[in-house]
Amino acid sequence: MKNYTKISVGQDARTELHDQLGLTGAEISVNNLPAGAGVPFVHYHHKNEEIYMILSGRGQAILDGETVALNAGDWLRIAPETRRQFSAAADSAISYICIQVRANSLEEYTAADATIEQ
Repeated sequence: MKNYTKISVGQDARTELHDQLGLTGAEISVNNLPAGAGVPFVHYHHKNEEIYMILSGRGQAILDGETVALNAGDWLRIAPETRRQFSAAADSAISYICIQVRANSLEEYTAADATIEQ
């Protein structure tokens, strides 16, 4: 039995990876909005924060009523209770990854959670 899963993701509007990768500690989605398009709803979470990485293009997020410009290379962390909605710029598509994890659950990371074999 393999201890890893590898997949390839296309250019669908949204691809959620929890089932495809067998994720047990995070939800990750790959999102592609064409120019002028937006997520048609505002939402927030009860327990999970979201981390966004803008892969390409331009757009905006409306966060608790504040408009935040988004550009390729930007990273954005959003607290669970923040009301959010995303859209692409009128003249630019946007592609981004969203990582959703339980807020305040990180206990160890990087080297603290690793065993280095010699």
